[in-house]
Order: sequence, then C-alpha cells, then structure tokens
Amino acid sequence: MFRASVLTLFPEMFPGPLGTSLAGRALGEAWQLELFQIRDFATGKHRQVDDTPAGGGPGMVMKADVLARAIDAAAPEGDPRPRFYMSPRGRPLTQERVRDLAAGPGAIILCGRFEGVDERLIEARGLEEVSIGDYVLSGGELAAMVLVDAVVRLLPGVMGHDQSGTEESFEAGLLEYPQYTRPQVFEDREIPAILTSGDHAKVAKWRRAEAERITRERRPDLWAKLKGE
Repeated sequence: MFRASVLTLFPEMFPGPLGTSLAGRALGEAWQLELFQIRDFATGKHRQVDDTPAGGGPGMVMKADVLARAIDAAAPEGDPRPRFYMSPRGRPLTQERVRDLAAGPGAIILCGRFEGVDERLIEARGLEEVSIGDYVLSGGELAAMVLVDAVVRLLPGVMGHDQSGTEESFEAGLLEYPQYTRPQVFEDREIPAILTSGDHAKVAKWRRAEAERITRERRPDLWAKLKGE
C-alpha cells in the first residue's frame, strides 16, 4: 500500500481534496495518509519552529533541529521511501516521476513555510526538492496535495479504466487530444465526423495528429524535446 507521510504545521488542512473523489474513495484501501505536526517536535515553552535568517533579511527560516526530529519520527532508519521538500526552486514534478512513485512504497513530504528551511536539513536528511510550477505558494501543503493526488490516481484499481492513465497528457510526451461527447451538435458546433465514423484506425490517427498539433502550439518545449531538438 502506498503510504504518504506529510510533515506540516497545518495538519488540519488534510486530507482536504484528497478525501474526495478518486483519492478519497481509495484512502485506506490503496493508500494511507499519515500526518505529523512539526510543532510537536519543537522544544521550549513556546515550541518555536523558526528563527531569523543568518546574515539578515526578511522573514523567518524553519529550524533544522526541529525538522530533523520530525523527519526521523516519520521515517525511522531503513525506511525506503523517498523524502521530498516541496519548494519552488526544486525540480519540476513530471508525469514520469509520478509513475515511478506510484510503483513504490510511498513518500515522506515536508511542507515548508515562511522563507523556507535551513539548508543543512535538506543536506543532512537527503531531501529531494520538488516544484509543481514556477510560482510561490504560502506553504507546501497544497503542493504536497498535488503530488499525492497525481500519484494516487495511478495506483492499481483507483481509476475505473485501465487506459485512463495511459491516454492522457504527458504520457507519450504529448498533450492530450481533444475530447467530445453527446450531444452531437452543441451551439452549431458538431463532433468531428471522424470520431463517429466507427473506423478505429482513422480515429487513432486523428487523435495522434491533434495531440501533436496542440503540443506544437501550446508547449513548444515539449515538442522540441520529443523531436530531440
């Protein structure tokens, strides 16, 4: 069973969206969610989890010693799961990485806040920094939910159709082709005739051509990668 251990200052945010739809129905059956309140691992009267940045500057930085204790509790020695720190400076999360994770035992996910975490913690605990996009959120919780949702939907038995996870954007290096359904005519716009022709070979060829067209137009970076440019 895939096991996601999330370290956060706001465990009340979970399961949130992960408790609904596909992920919610599979929770407890195909995957488990464990939550660790980072503040529980702080010491002192005020249980301080952050401090001012060395060298000066605005904001606060999450303390390495507190986070280390939290990670060690979530992932005892020998735990084979990868350790992630959700960060806008991390490597972009890709569908390929998601598929690899779905085939593994789970993940330990640290949700940062404030100006980030002490760099020594990242080094000492072997955290892999992961980004879900070129923008900054208030914290890592929403990013962690994105990572978990992307993985959980690929776990065996979660999606209703075996091909649902293979015929979609990024799986073949392309964006997905357009989709249509009834009614046949919507505001004078008809479903492309080829899709109702019954000729599966022509449908497959059309879908491939449309996927290539959309990828060229919207994601030239993906198209260049696919063509080896």
